[in-house]
Amino acid sequence: MHAIIGGGGIGGLTAALALHAQGVETTVFEAVDAVRPLGVGINLLPHAVAVLADLGLLDALAELGVETKELIYFNKFGKEIWREPRGRTAGYPVPQFSIHRGQFQALLLATVLERLGRDRVKTGMAYVRHAQRTGGGVDVWFNDRRAGKTVGPIAADFLVGADGIHSTVRAGFYPEEGLPRWSGAVLWRAAIEDAPFLSGRSMIMAGHADQKLVVYPISNEALRRGRSLTNWIAELRLGQPGDPAPSREDWNKPGDFRDFMPKFESWRFDWLDFPALARKTPEAFEFPMVDRDPVEAWSFGAATLLGDAAHPMYPVGSNGASQAILDARALARVAAGGGGDIHGALKAYEAERLPATAAIVAANRRQGPEEVMTIVEARAPNGFERLEDVISHDELETIAAKYKQVAGFDRAAVAKVAPKGD
Repeated sequence: MHAIIGGGGIGGLTAALALHAQGVETTVFEAVDAVRPLGVGINLLPHAVAVLADLGLLDALAELGVETKELIYFNKFGKEIWREPRGRTAGYPVPQFSIHRGQFQALLLATVLERLGRDRVKTGMAYVRHAQRTGGGVDVWFNDRRAGKTVGPIAADFLVGADGIHSTVRAGFYPEEGLPRWSGAVLWRAAIEDAPFLSGRSMIMAGHADQKLVVYPISNEALRRGRSLTNWIAELRLGQPGDPAPSREDWNKPGDFRDFMPKFESWRFDWLDFPALARKTPEAFEFPMVDRDPVEAWSFGAATLLGDAAHPMYPVGSNGASQAILDARALARVAAGGGGDIHGALKAYEAERLPATAAIVAANRRQGPEEVMTIVEARAPNGFERLEDVISHDELETIAAKYKQVAGFDRAAVAKVAPKGD
Protein backbone atom coordinates (compact mmCIF):
# COMPACT_ATOMS: atom_id res chain seq x y z
CA MET A 1 0.00 0.00 0.00
CA HIS A 2 1.28 3.47 -0.90
CA ALA A 3 0.14 6.80 0.55
CA ILE A 4 0.86 10.29 -0.73
CA ILE A 5 0.85 13.06 1.86
CA GLY A 6 0.39 16.59 0.57
CA GLY A 7 2.11 18.78 3.16
CA GLY A 8 5.28 18.43 5.20
CA GLY A 9 4.25 20.20 8.38
CA ILE A 10 3.90 18.67 11.83
CA GLY A 11 0.78 16.69 10.93
CA GLY A 12 2.03 15.44 7.58
CA LEU A 13 5.43 14.35 8.88
CA THR A 14 3.96 12.63 11.93
CA ALA A 15 1.49 10.83 9.64
CA ALA A 16 4.40 9.69 7.47
CA LEU A 17 6.15 8.20 10.50
CA ALA A 18 2.97 6.58 11.81
CA LEU A 19 2.05 5.07 8.43
CA HIS A 20 5.61 3.82 7.92
CA ALA A 21 5.50 2.17 11.36
CA GLN A 22 2.38 0.30 10.20
CA GLY A 23 4.06 -0.87 7.00
CA VAL A 24 2.43 1.63 4.65
CA GLU A 25 4.80 2.99 2.02
CA THR A 26 4.54 6.79 2.16
CA THR A 27 5.82 9.79 0.20
CA VAL A 28 5.54 13.38 1.44
CA PHE A 29 5.17 16.23 -1.07
CA GLU A 30 5.89 19.68 0.38
CA ALA A 31 5.27 22.95 -1.47
CA VAL A 32 8.25 24.92 -0.10
CA ASP A 33 11.70 24.36 -1.59
CA ALA A 34 13.32 23.83 1.81
CA VAL A 35 11.76 23.09 5.19
CA ARG A 36 13.20 25.68 7.56
CA PRO A 37 12.77 25.93 11.37
CA LEU A 38 10.05 28.61 11.30
CA GLY A 39 7.67 29.85 13.96
CA VAL A 40 8.11 30.10 17.72
CA GLY A 41 6.77 27.98 20.58
CA ILE A 42 4.07 25.33 20.75
CA ASN A 43 2.89 22.91 23.41
CA LEU A 44 2.60 19.16 23.02
CA LEU A 45 -0.05 17.79 25.37
CA PRO A 46 0.40 14.37 27.00
CA HIS A 47 -1.89 12.46 24.60
CA ALA A 48 0.18 13.72 21.65
CA VAL A 49 3.43 13.00 23.49
CA ALA A 50 2.20 9.44 24.03
CA VAL A 51 1.86 9.04 20.25
CA LEU A 52 5.33 10.50 19.67
CA ALA A 53 6.80 8.28 22.39
CA ASP A 54 5.31 5.25 20.64
CA LEU A 55 7.16 6.43 17.52
CA GLY A 56 10.43 6.46 19.48
CA LEU A 57 10.80 10.25 19.77
CA LEU A 58 10.49 10.80 23.53
CA ASP A 59 14.22 11.17 24.26
CA ALA A 60 14.70 13.58 21.34
CA LEU A 61 11.76 15.69 22.52
CA ALA A 62 13.18 15.80 26.03
CA GLU A 63 16.53 16.94 24.67
CA LEU A 64 14.94 19.84 22.77
CA GLY A 65 11.92 20.97 24.75
CA VAL A 66 11.02 21.93 28.28
CA GLU A 67 8.99 19.47 30.33
CA THR A 68 6.10 21.65 31.50
CA LYS A 69 5.67 21.58 35.26
CA GLU A 70 2.56 23.70 35.74
CA LEU A 71 -0.03 25.92 34.08
CA ILE A 72 -1.10 29.08 35.91
CA TYR A 73 -3.83 31.59 35.05
CA PHE A 74 -3.67 35.17 36.34
CA ASN A 75 -5.90 38.20 36.00
CA LYS A 76 -4.66 41.36 34.26
CA PHE A 77 -3.15 42.58 37.55
CA GLY A 78 -1.02 39.46 37.93
CA LYS A 79 -3.07 37.86 40.71
CA GLU A 80 -3.38 34.09 40.54
CA ILE A 81 -6.70 32.55 39.50
CA TRP A 82 -5.90 28.88 38.91
CA ARG A 83 -2.84 26.65 39.11
CA GLU A 84 -2.57 23.04 38.04
CA PRO A 85 0.34 20.64 37.57
CA ARG A 86 0.96 19.37 34.07
CA GLY A 87 2.51 16.27 32.52
CA ARG A 88 4.38 13.93 34.80
CA THR A 89 4.03 16.43 37.66
CA ALA A 90 0.28 15.82 37.41
CA GLY A 91 0.68 12.04 37.41
CA TYR A 92 0.58 11.44 33.65
CA PRO A 93 2.68 8.57 32.32
CA VAL A 94 4.35 10.93 29.80
CA PRO A 95 5.39 14.59 29.94
CA GLN A 96 3.86 17.68 28.42
CA PHE A 97 6.46 19.61 26.41
CA SER A 98 6.87 23.24 25.44
CA ILE A 99 9.08 23.32 22.37
CA HIS A 100 10.17 25.48 19.44
CA ARG A 101 7.82 24.70 16.56
CA GLY A 102 10.60 24.86 13.97
CA GLN A 103 12.94 22.61 15.94
CA PHE A 104 10.16 20.09 16.43
CA GLN A 105 9.33 20.08 12.73
CA ALA A 106 13.04 19.70 11.92
CA LEU A 107 13.20 16.68 14.27
CA LEU A 108 10.23 15.09 12.51
CA LEU A 109 11.74 15.76 9.08
CA ALA A 110 15.12 14.30 10.04
CA THR A 111 13.39 11.20 11.42
CA VAL A 112 11.31 10.77 8.26
CA LEU A 113 14.41 11.06 6.07
CA GLU A 114 16.26 8.54 8.23
CA ARG A 115 13.49 5.95 8.45
CA LEU A 116 11.72 6.30 5.11
CA GLY A 117 14.65 7.42 2.96
CA ARG A 118 15.58 10.75 1.43
CA ASP A 119 13.61 10.04 -1.73
CA ARG A 120 10.40 9.91 0.32
CA VAL A 121 10.27 13.69 0.85
CA LYS A 122 9.76 15.80 -2.28
CA THR A 123 10.14 19.55 -1.71
CA GLY A 124 9.11 22.34 -4.04
CA MET A 125 6.08 20.25 -5.03
CA ALA A 126 2.73 22.01 -4.53
CA TYR A 127 -0.46 19.95 -4.74
CA VAL A 128 -2.59 20.85 -7.79
CA ARG A 129 -5.37 18.25 -8.01
CA HIS A 130 -6.20 14.57 -7.81
CA ALA A 131 -8.58 12.15 -9.48
CA GLN A 132 -10.03 8.89 -8.23
CA ARG A 133 -8.78 5.88 -10.22
CA THR A 134 -11.41 3.57 -11.72
CA GLY A 135 -9.80 0.49 -10.22
CA GLY A 136 -9.21 2.15 -6.85
CA GLY A 137 -6.66 4.59 -5.51
CA VAL A 138 -5.87 8.09 -6.74
CA ASP A 139 -3.82 9.92 -9.34
CA VAL A 140 -2.22 13.11 -8.03
CA TRP A 141 -0.70 16.08 -9.84
CA PHE A 142 1.81 18.55 -8.38
CA ASN A 143 3.37 21.80 -9.50
CA ASP A 144 7.15 21.35 -9.60
CA ARG A 145 8.18 24.85 -8.59
CA ARG A 146 11.81 24.37 -9.51
CA ALA A 147 11.04 23.13 -13.02
CA GLY A 148 8.04 25.42 -13.45
CA LYS A 149 5.74 22.67 -14.68
CA THR A 150 3.01 20.30 -13.55
CA VAL A 151 4.05 16.69 -12.90
CA GLY A 152 1.74 13.69 -12.74
CA PRO A 153 -0.28 11.70 -12.59
CA ILE A 154 1.43 10.03 -9.63
CA ALA A 155 -0.50 6.96 -8.52
CA ALA A 156 -1.15 6.02 -4.88
CA ASP A 157 -3.62 3.98 -2.90
CA PHE A 158 -4.72 7.08 -1.01
CA LEU A 159 -4.02 10.80 -0.60
CA VAL A 160 -3.74 12.69 2.68
CA GLY A 161 -4.26 16.44 2.46
CA ALA A 162 -2.12 17.85 5.28
CA ASP A 163 -1.54 21.21 3.62
CA GLY A 164 -2.68 23.55 6.38
CA ILE A 165 -5.46 26.01 7.00
CA HIS A 166 -5.37 27.20 3.37
CA SER A 167 -5.49 23.60 2.13
CA THR A 168 -5.80 23.20 -1.62
CA VAL A 169 -6.98 19.62 -1.09
CA ARG A 170 -9.81 20.83 1.15
CA ALA A 171 -10.67 23.60 -1.31
CA GLY A 172 -11.22 20.92 -3.94
CA PHE A 173 -13.78 19.27 -1.66
CA TYR A 174 -15.37 22.57 -0.58
CA PRO A 175 -14.77 25.10 -3.37
CA GLU A 176 -17.24 27.65 -1.97
CA GLU A 177 -15.81 27.71 1.55
CA GLY A 178 -13.67 30.81 1.17
CA LEU A 179 -11.24 32.30 3.67
CA PRO A 180 -10.82 31.23 7.31
CA ARG A 181 -13.03 32.84 9.95
CA TRP A 182 -11.35 35.54 12.03
CA SER A 183 -12.00 35.59 15.76
CA GLY A 184 -11.45 39.34 15.96
CA ALA A 185 -8.16 38.87 17.83
CA VAL A 186 -4.56 39.33 16.68
CA LEU A 187 -1.54 37.63 18.24
CA TRP A 188 2.01 38.94 18.36
CA ARG A 189 4.43 36.08 19.00
CA ALA A 190 8.12 36.10 19.82
CA ALA A 191 10.88 34.31 21.73
CA ILE A 192 13.85 35.79 23.60
CA GLU A 193 16.45 34.36 25.96
CA ASP A 194 16.09 35.80 29.44
CA ALA A 195 16.20 34.86 33.11
CA PRO A 196 13.83 32.05 34.13
CA PHE A 197 10.53 33.01 35.75
CA LEU A 198 8.53 31.21 38.44
CA SER A 199 9.56 27.51 38.47
CA GLY A 200 11.58 27.82 35.25
CA ARG A 201 9.16 25.32 33.70
CA SER A 202 5.92 27.24 34.20
CA MET A 203 3.41 28.16 31.52
CA ILE A 204 1.36 31.25 32.36
CA MET A 205 -1.62 33.06 30.93
CA ALA A 206 -2.80 36.44 32.15
CA GLY A 207 -5.67 38.73 31.26
CA HIS A 208 -8.96 37.81 29.59
CA ALA A 209 -10.62 37.26 26.20
CA ASP A 210 -10.00 40.80 24.93
CA GLN A 211 -6.40 41.13 26.10
CA LYS A 212 -4.18 38.24 27.03
CA LEU A 213 -0.55 37.39 27.65
CA VAL A 214 0.88 33.86 27.31
CA VAL A 215 4.46 33.08 28.36
CA TYR A 216 6.42 29.83 28.62
CA PRO A 217 10.00 28.50 28.15
CA ILE A 218 10.75 26.35 25.09
CA SER A 219 14.41 25.29 25.24
CA ASN A 220 15.91 22.57 27.42
CA GLU A 221 19.40 23.68 26.33
CA ALA A 222 18.77 27.15 27.78
CA LEU A 223 17.25 25.61 30.93
CA ARG A 224 20.40 23.55 31.49
CA ARG A 225 22.40 26.80 31.43
CA GLY A 226 20.12 28.37 34.02
CA ARG A 227 18.42 30.53 31.41
CA SER A 228 15.06 30.56 29.63
CA LEU A 229 14.31 30.81 25.92
CA THR A 230 11.01 32.49 26.70
CA ASN A 231 8.17 32.29 24.21
CA TRP A 232 5.61 35.07 24.61
CA ILE A 233 2.31 35.87 22.93
CA ALA A 234 0.49 39.19 23.31
CA GLU A 235 -3.13 39.05 22.15
CA LEU A 236 -5.60 41.89 21.55
CA ARG A 237 -9.16 41.90 20.28
CA LEU A 238 -9.37 44.35 17.38
CA GLY A 239 -12.64 43.21 15.78
CA GLN A 240 -15.57 40.86 16.08
CA PRO A 241 -15.87 37.19 15.06
CA GLY A 242 -16.62 36.98 11.37
CA ASP A 243 -15.12 40.37 10.47
CA PRO A 244 -12.69 40.30 7.53
CA ALA A 245 -9.25 39.34 8.85
CA PRO A 246 -6.64 42.14 8.74
CA SER A 247 -4.17 39.96 6.83
CA ARG A 248 -3.53 36.40 5.71
CA GLU A 249 -1.89 34.57 8.60
CA ASP A 250 1.78 33.79 8.16
CA TRP A 251 4.14 32.43 10.80
CA ASN A 252 6.79 34.90 9.65
CA LYS A 253 4.94 38.17 9.07
CA PRO A 254 6.86 40.87 11.03
CA GLY A 255 4.79 42.67 13.66
CA ASP A 256 5.01 46.27 14.84
CA PHE A 257 5.46 46.61 18.60
CA ARG A 258 3.64 49.96 18.48
CA ASP A 259 0.45 48.12 17.55
CA PHE A 260 0.17 46.31 20.87
CA MET A 261 2.70 47.41 23.49
CA PRO A 262 0.83 50.57 24.62
CA LYS A 263 -1.90 48.26 25.93
CA PHE A 264 0.62 46.18 27.88
CA GLU A 265 2.86 48.87 29.39
CA SER A 266 1.39 48.39 32.87
CA TRP A 267 1.73 44.60 32.83
CA ARG A 268 4.57 44.44 35.36
CA PHE A 269 4.03 41.64 37.85
CA ASP A 270 5.97 40.23 40.77
CA TRP A 271 6.81 37.15 38.70
CA LEU A 272 7.40 38.83 35.30
CA ASP A 273 7.98 42.32 33.89
CA PHE A 274 6.48 41.94 30.43
CA PRO A 275 7.33 45.42 29.06
CA ALA A 276 10.98 44.85 29.99
CA LEU A 277 10.92 41.42 28.33
CA ALA A 278 9.33 42.86 25.18
CA ARG A 279 11.91 45.67 24.97
CA LYS A 280 14.69 43.06 24.85
CA THR A 281 12.96 41.22 22.01
CA PRO A 282 14.27 42.22 18.56
CA GLU A 283 11.26 41.04 16.55
CA ALA A 284 7.76 39.67 16.89
CA PHE A 285 5.45 38.01 14.37
CA GLU A 286 1.85 39.04 13.80
CA PHE A 287 -0.81 36.38 13.37
CA PRO A 288 -4.60 36.89 13.20
CA MET A 289 -6.42 34.24 15.24
CA VAL A 290 -8.53 32.27 12.76
CA ASP A 291 -10.28 28.94 12.36
CA ARG A 292 -12.85 27.33 10.08
CA ASP A 293 -16.29 25.91 10.70
CA PRO A 294 -16.26 22.10 10.97
CA VAL A 295 -17.32 20.38 7.75
CA GLU A 296 -19.53 17.35 7.27
CA ALA A 297 -16.85 15.07 5.83
CA TRP A 298 -13.07 14.82 5.40
CA SER A 299 -12.84 11.60 3.40
CA PHE A 300 -13.93 11.32 -0.22
CA GLY A 301 -13.10 8.02 -1.87
CA ALA A 302 -9.36 7.48 -1.54
CA ALA A 303 -8.57 10.98 -0.26
CA THR A 304 -8.83 12.54 3.19
CA LEU A 305 -7.73 15.52 5.29
CA LEU A 306 -5.51 15.80 8.37
CA GLY A 307 -4.43 18.47 10.85
CA ASP A 308 -5.18 22.11 10.07
CA ALA A 309 -6.49 21.11 6.64
CA ALA A 310 -9.21 19.13 8.43
CA HIS A 311 -9.92 21.08 11.62
CA PRO A 312 -8.16 24.45 11.98
CA MET A 313 -8.86 25.78 15.47
CA TYR A 314 -8.02 28.78 17.61
CA PRO A 315 -4.71 28.40 19.49
CA VAL A 316 -6.56 27.91 22.77
CA GLY A 317 -5.81 25.09 25.18
CA SER A 318 -2.58 24.13 23.36
CA ASN A 319 -4.38 21.76 21.02
CA GLY A 320 -3.58 22.55 17.38
CA ALA A 321 -0.41 20.51 16.85
CA SER A 322 -1.50 17.88 19.36
CA GLN A 323 -4.71 17.12 17.48
CA ALA A 324 -2.81 16.74 14.19
CA ILE A 325 -0.59 14.16 15.90
CA LEU A 326 -3.65 12.28 17.14
CA ASP A 327 -5.02 12.34 13.58
CA ALA A 328 -1.80 10.71 12.38
CA ARG A 329 -2.10 7.83 14.85
CA ALA A 330 -5.76 7.20 14.01
CA LEU A 331 -5.14 7.35 10.26
CA ALA A 332 -2.22 4.92 10.39
CA ARG A 333 -4.14 2.46 12.52
CA VAL A 334 -7.22 2.29 10.25
CA ALA A 335 -5.20 2.33 7.02
CA ALA A 336 -3.17 -0.67 8.13
CA GLY A 337 -6.12 -2.52 9.57
CA GLY A 338 -8.68 -1.84 6.86
CA GLY A 339 -8.19 -5.11 5.03
CA GLY A 340 -7.54 -3.35 1.75
CA ASP A 341 -10.78 -1.33 1.85
CA ILE A 342 -9.16 2.09 1.86
CA HIS A 343 -12.44 3.93 1.29
CA GLY A 344 -13.92 2.28 4.36
CA ALA A 345 -10.74 2.86 6.37
CA LEU A 346 -10.69 6.57 5.59
CA LYS A 347 -14.35 6.86 6.55
CA ALA A 348 -13.57 5.06 9.83
CA TYR A 349 -10.74 7.56 10.46
CA GLU A 350 -13.16 10.41 9.78
CA ALA A 351 -15.79 8.92 12.09
CA GLU A 352 -13.26 8.75 14.91
CA ARG A 353 -11.60 12.12 14.50
CA LEU A 354 -14.07 14.56 12.92
CA PRO A 355 -16.60 14.71 15.81
CA ALA A 356 -13.82 14.87 18.40
CA THR A 357 -12.04 17.78 16.72
CA ALA A 358 -15.31 19.60 15.90
CA ALA A 359 -16.06 19.59 19.64
CA ILE A 360 -12.66 21.16 20.34
CA VAL A 361 -13.18 23.85 17.66
CA ALA A 362 -16.44 24.76 19.40
CA ALA A 363 -14.88 24.65 22.87
CA ASN A 364 -12.00 26.87 21.77
CA ARG A 365 -14.46 29.44 20.41
CA ARG A 366 -15.81 29.55 23.96
CA GLN A 367 -12.19 30.09 25.17
CA GLY A 368 -11.72 26.54 26.38
CA PRO A 369 -10.09 26.36 29.82
CA GLU A 370 -9.07 30.03 29.51
CA GLU A 371 -12.72 30.89 30.15
CA VAL A 372 -11.85 31.20 33.84
CA MET A 373 -9.87 34.39 33.18
CA THR A 374 -12.79 36.03 31.38
CA ILE A 375 -15.23 34.98 34.12
CA VAL A 376 -13.00 36.63 36.72
CA GLU A 377 -12.62 39.76 34.56
CA ALA A 378 -16.40 40.07 34.21
CA ARG A 379 -17.01 39.58 37.93
CA ALA A 380 -14.04 41.57 39.24
CA PRO A 381 -12.80 44.03 36.56
CA ASN A 382 -10.99 46.08 39.20
CA GLY A 383 -9.26 43.09 40.73
CA PHE A 384 -9.90 41.11 43.88
CA GLU A 385 -8.53 40.56 47.36
CA ARG A 386 -9.96 37.09 47.90
CA LEU A 387 -10.41 34.86 44.85
CA GLU A 388 -13.10 32.81 46.60
CA ASP A 389 -15.30 35.92 46.66
CA VAL A 390 -15.21 35.93 42.85
CA ILE A 391 -15.15 32.26 41.77
CA SER A 392 -15.16 29.01 43.70
CA HIS A 393 -12.51 26.33 43.54
CA ASP A 394 -15.16 23.86 42.39
CA GLU A 395 -16.11 26.06 39.42
CA LEU A 396 -12.47 26.43 38.43
CA GLU A 397 -11.82 22.71 38.73
CA THR A 398 -14.92 21.82 36.74
CA ILE A 399 -13.92 24.04 33.80
CA ALA A 400 -10.38 22.63 33.74
CA ALA A 401 -11.54 19.00 33.98
CA LYS A 402 -14.25 19.41 31.33
CA TYR A 403 -11.81 20.74 28.75
CA LYS A 404 -9.36 17.90 29.36
CA GLN A 405 -12.16 15.43 28.65
CA VAL A 406 -13.34 17.27 25.51
CA ALA A 407 -9.77 17.47 24.18
CA GLY A 408 -8.98 13.88 25.16
CA PHE A 409 -6.09 14.42 27.56
CA ASP A 410 -7.52 13.50 30.94
CA ARG A 411 -5.19 11.12 32.78
CA ALA A 412 -7.28 8.01 32.18
CA ALA A 413 -7.40 8.59 28.41
CA VAL A 414 -3.65 9.17 28.16
CA ALA A 415 -2.84 6.11 30.29
CA LYS A 416 -4.65 3.92 27.74
CA VAL A 417 -2.41 5.00 24.83
CA ALA A 418 0.94 5.71 26.50
CA PRO A 419 3.70 3.18 25.78
CA LYS A 420 4.20 0.88 28.75
CA GLY A 421 7.26 1.75 30.81
CA ASP A 422 7.32 5.45 29.83
